[in-house]
Amino acid sequence: MISAGMSCQLIHYTHEEHDKFFDLCKKFDFLIVRCNPGQIKADGGDQGKFDNAMREVRKAGIQAWPSPDVMEKMGAKDALCKVATMNCGLEDTLAYYSEEDFGAGFKKTMAFQPRVIKQNRGSSGEGIWIIKLKGGNYCATFGERSCENDEVLILMEANDNHEEEHTVGEFIEFCVNGCNDKSGTWTSKGVGKYLEGGKAAGGQFVDQRFCPRIVEGELRYNQIGDAVVGIIHKKPKEGGISAVGGAGSIYTYYGPEEPKFKNLTDNFLKIDLPKIMPALDLANEPVPLWWTTDFILASPEGTPTEEEKWIVGEFNCSCVGISKCLAAYCKDDTPNAKFDDIAPEDKEEAKRYGDLMGVKALGIMEANKK
Repeated sequence: MISAGMSCQLIHYTHEEHDKFFDLCKKFDFLIVRCNPGQIKADGGDQGKFDNAMREVRKAGIQAWPSPDVMEKMGAKDALCKVATMNCGLEDTLAYYSEEDFGAGFKKTMAFQPRVIKQNRGSSGEGIWIIKLKGGNYCATFGERSCENDEVLILMEANDNHEEEHTVGEFIEFCVNGCNDKSGTWTSKGVGKYLEGGKAAGGQFVDQRFCPRIVEGELRYNQIGDAVVGIIHKKPKEGGISAVGGAGSIYTYYGPEEPKFKNLTDNFLKIDLPKIMPALDLANEPVPLWWTTDFILASPEGTPTEEEKWIVGEFNCSCVGISKCLAAYCKDDTPNAKFDDIAPEDKEEAKRYGDLMGVKALGIMEANKK
């Protein structure tokens, strides 16, 4: 922002100084919100109170990127259901908001093909499960049969690629009510209870077909507004499925006009992108300033490159990371990571992304003033 010629201040939100924070916000032309879902609650604050105050800021004519509604609806896992009929979607993608719907729907989809279950909350792969029937006894057509409660599942969680075995009944119980005598013993860092609070509080999860070619990696499109600024191919470490940061994944970087992904880029930008915000009930909102779309390869092996189908695995606009800065990411095995650990060439690329965002933001604000 500063490189683009604007004043830019870093201000921290603490729930104890909620009113003071939002009084200060009113002095700015626009705000960039950098906060992951769950962080305010984990700190003892109220996410709903924060979001409602940010909505009032928006009503006062101050742009917020992303606004609470954009962050909520784009980040919600049922966004995958709303784009299911587009080029970037799969039609057998279901969303669950109640225990009854989940029990009936999951038993039917699980009997048909391996699945990916994604909770709506959480981040970095926690509560995203890749699930297979241990017996491998899938039916030939969807709806031909439903699983029984005692059928055994092999589950892998995407946050750390750990594996567990549970029955269908235990998995359903864990997702709905968490760890108890009925759900058995779990080694997951998560606590389940994915429907807690109901739909209004984000209690939901999505059931999507597992695409086995995920082991070849996924594509992350880094986007500033309606422009792709870079593409990252994220390949899981050997034997893994999840390619989240910090899981030993291998990252390969491409420019926004990479020829091997031209078919996906053209279909997404020219055909799907104009439909996405209306499909998510955000027709009056612009696309986020800084956001990503993750794509998974859904075509069978042997499909010609120009005909390959890539589907959306996730939209993210809440607190997007810059992958070139991963060397500065503090985690259990790198507790002392710092900015200077980033290679000089990676710092340059990260700066290029940041500079582009500043130019784009300034252009949007100047257009709004006119």
